[in-house]
Amino acid sequence: MGDRGLTQALAQELPAGMAAVPLNPGIIDTDMLRSCFGGAAGSYPSPSAWAERAVPFLLGLGPAANGKPLTVD
Repeated sequence: MGDRGLTQALAQELPAGMAAVPLNPGIIDTDMLRSCFGGAAGSYPSPSAWAERAVPFLLGLGPAANGKPLTVD
């Protein structure tokens, strides 16, 4: 079934006003990423820069997003 199927099943069981969304955050410049990518990790957004983009995106989600896999651009 995978994560997508599990989330879609959960979404069907939630009460009105709640949603389940499998969210792909994309690549974020973290210490863990730097341990793998080295200096190339700096070409990806920092956690705070990612949050500045992600929060408005997340707050703008509505009922139509319930159960749909999304990616923060």
